[in-house]
Amino acid sequence: MKFIGQLCSRIQLSSKRSLNQDPSSSLGNSENSKAPVSMETPPFFPESSNAPEIEECQQSPVPGDSSSAACSSSSTQVKNMEASQKLRDLQWGYQVIKSSSLDLHSISFYLSQPTTCCHQETENSVNINISKGSLSHFFDLLVLLKTSIITQSSLRDLEFHQVEWELQQLRNLGVLLESSSSIKQVVFKRNRFTAECLSELSEVLKKNGVIKEIMLSESNIGPVGASLLASALKVNGSLEELQIWEDSIGSKGAEELSKMIEVNSTLRLLTIFDSKSITATPLISAVLARNRSMEVHIWNGENNEKTSKVVEFVPENSTLRIYRLNVSGACRVACALGMNSTVKTLDLTGVRLKSRWAKEFRWVLEQNRTLKEVNLSNTCLKDKGVVYVAAGLFKNHSLQKLYLKGNWFGGVGVEHLLCPLSRFSALQYQANISLKSLTFGGKRNKIGKDGLTAILQMLTSNESLTSFGIFNDESLKPDEIIRILRSLEKNATLRCISLQGCKGVDGEAVLQTIIDILQVNPWIEDIDLSRTPLHNSGKTEAIYQRLGQNDKAEPEIDLLKDMPMTEPKSCRVFLCGQENAGKTTLSNSIHQHFSSPKLPYIDQVRTLVNPIELAVRPIGMKIKTFKDEDTKISIWNLSGQQEFYALHDLMFPGHGSASIFLIISSLFRKPNNREQKTPDEVEEDLQYWLRFIVSNSKRALPQCMLPNVTVVLTHYDKINQSSQNLQLIVDSIRRLRDKFQGFVEFYPTVLTVDARSSASVSKIAHHLQKTSKTVLQRVPRVYELCNDLMQILSDWRLENHNKPAIKWKEFGDLCQVKAPLLRVRSRLDNKEKVETRRRAVATCLHHIGELLRLDVKKQTSAGDGFISRKELEKVLRSSLDSQIPGMGSRVFENLDASDLVRMMLKLELCYEQDPSDTNSLMLIPSFLEEGKGKQPKWPINSSECIYAGRHLQCDDSSHIII
Repeated sequence: MKFIGQLCSRIQLSSKRSLNQDPSSSLGNSENSKAPVSMETPPFFPESSNAPEIEECQQSPVPGDSSSAACSSSSTQVKNMEASQKLRDLQWGYQVIKSSSLDLHSISFYLSQPTTCCHQETENSVNINISKGSLSHFFDLLVLLKTSIITQSSLRDLEFHQVEWELQQLRNLGVLLESSSSIKQVVFKRNRFTAECLSELSEVLKKNGVIKEIMLSESNIGPVGASLLASALKVNGSLEELQIWEDSIGSKGAEELSKMIEVNSTLRLLTIFDSKSITATPLISAVLARNRSMEVHIWNGENNEKTSKVVEFVPENSTLRIYRLNVSGACRVACALGMNSTVKTLDLTGVRLKSRWAKEFRWVLEQNRTLKEVNLSNTCLKDKGVVYVAAGLFKNHSLQKLYLKGNWFGGVGVEHLLCPLSRFSALQYQANISLKSLTFGGKRNKIGKDGLTAILQMLTSNESLTSFGIFNDESLKPDEIIRILRSLEKNATLRCISLQGCKGVDGEAVLQTIIDILQVNPWIEDIDLSRTPLHNSGKTEAIYQRLGQNDKAEPEIDLLKDMPMTEPKSCRVFLCGQENAGKTTLSNSIHQHFSSPKLPYIDQVRTLVNPIELAVRPIGMKIKTFKDEDTKISIWNLSGQQEFYALHDLMFPGHGSASIFLIISSLFRKPNNREQKTPDEVEEDLQYWLRFIVSNSKRALPQCMLPNVTVVLTHYDKINQSSQNLQLIVDSIRRLRDKFQGFVEFYPTVLTVDARSSASVSKIAHHLQKTSKTVLQRVPRVYELCNDLMQILSDWRLENHNKPAIKWKEFGDLCQVKAPLLRVRSRLDNKEKVETRRRAVATCLHHIGELLRLDVKKQTSAGDGFISRKELEKVLRSSLDSQIPGMGSRVFENLDASDLVRMMLKLELCYEQDPSDTNSLMLIPSFLEEGKGKQPKWPINSSECIYAGRHLQCDDSSHIII
């Protein structure tokens, strides 16, 4: 017999959490998660006796010890006295309720008792026992409670044990609950309801807006009662917790409750114990499909088996743990996960799955955007099922951890599983770059030749995995383990590798290979060899010693260890867009918005690019800089003219740089007419800049974060906001967002702006302030010295505004005078060490946009159309005789034609025929007419012209450009 006991004066939420959550269900480290633990009984509250008992002393007296006997007698007398003081007659209970002499929080009614009496359990709780012959007292007490003061002031909990409800009694209860504003919890244990009483209870719940918790235990409400409760909770908007213990609601009742979940958004805890595990399927599926933040615990004790948990979902840690479910139920749950946004961890350890489920789960991996961790260990998946999982990984951009150990797939499954994580040529794109941890293996895994080849290819080419494990493998031989280890020589991303329990990790050759790999690959932090023959023989000490040596910093890092790091305080905003998009107007408006006493504008802050753009073109890229508190924000207005596309790459931020991209697109073809752009034209504009951003991001070092992109539509004030064309444009932008998902981080809202309206511009300005703070928190930390050098460089630019660039020697002089940490202190100092520090800081300044490093890209050409260096300098010198708009006359005093030639070479505006020859001829190529919708062509088409070149085809032209 399962006992359902009397509740405490108040069932605390925390205690219910501990009772509902099986300790073994906590996923924690998914690798160590255990199979579900069966329990003899579900976590019910212990049963107390129907009438108060006099507790006897439990201490057994020691023979011959009179003090022990005295203690026993004294203790029994004290407890007898305390119990007799709390035991009262029913008249006392009437008086307490009527006079409100006690501050009662809880009243428990026990019917069908041997005697009728009252028992004061605590200062705030009372138990009322009513015998079978005194049932009229129960009716009278319900009537009395309707008018009692305590019902309105302090009474919070009502409990009913072994009550066989009559319709009039339930109506009185309904009036009582309706008249009380304090009762929050109602518990029914071993009650009996007729169909009319269940219907009445449903009506009570429909009207009540106060009760927060209802518990029904061993009351046999069945499918009918569950359906009536569901209909009530579709209307009720206050109930937060519903518990149904040992009531066979069946699949029909579960389906009705699932329909209620689709409507009810206030329920926070659902606990069900049922004899059929199938009841879990519709309930958890509804919770997942509707993205409810509802804690769910479903228990089962089918066919008098041990009680065990079937499903649990805990929103606090976003974990869905399924302990036992048939394949059909698992498929239905998988369907609900497709568009779910509340589950981050899915644990199906020990649940037997088939390829039919894996086929549904493939769609989950392709559609779901929030799932971070999946544990499918010991699920009996075979090759076909793993192939489906692998297919889902090709389009997945969120999953970070996947555990597949203890399954039954072989080499074919391994080959497909690792395909999206591998590259098979230097030009190929790795399909999945989000997965960071992967494990598989088991005694029934047969990796084979094909599986081994796939492992070697993945470890050689993968650039995203940080943790990889093969567990309990018995098929790999020592020479194959050595090949796997050798493939790690050039892998710079993997940090942890596990070969736990692998039989092939044996012998001196394997041991020496691991030692050799750790010498050439310093990135590996941990190798798990537990339960391998090498570990069992005690030969792994040298490996762990070598791992400890790898923890030491490299020499380059030692040189910089006394330079503290801090959060960067400089963020760049790039305004991208075609001609006439409104970038300049918007940039000026943002500048005016920030030109207030609170956010002082830094007047005429000149950077390296200012002289370059003035020398190249009167109208080019503009840079405006201001401060938001202690954060420097610079707006870089990238020109939309094709002539300046070559300079865009120069200005592009380095990896980990704090940058924001605003892609500006006008809704009109020309500024002064009413001819709106088509959705295709807007999409073409945006797509070019997205491809440009992605291309440069891919070219950077391994990315620390995706580029932050916001789409801004200008001239929004000129169109009808309900325009069908506008909706089509929004739809096209949404398609672009999906297309570039995983390449850039889109701001979810498309911003519309009238650049002449201060209110409209303030929306953009506020977005820049908030986003810049977020980006600065996420990018890598920089040397604290960089923030000091930012001001030092700013002062230098103001003093040397006529110089187009700062030379390395001048930068060294600045460091020597202004930066003590970068100062050569004596002639005996290690100058190479100081030089290393200076270059590290300069590189850091380059990444955050304070310095632009000009790298020479050597390139040779042959043919006609070359000019000598002297002739080119002569042409440039004659050009300098004419005034360049925006550049002072003093610039010519420090600017030499030879300097311009060197700058043009670094900007790739011209090329040397032979870079090794100082007198080499120079080639200045013409611009190709390539732009929106136009094929590239030479400006001159003549039979006398002979052209030679090479055409490169982009492997991923939908996302990048060359």
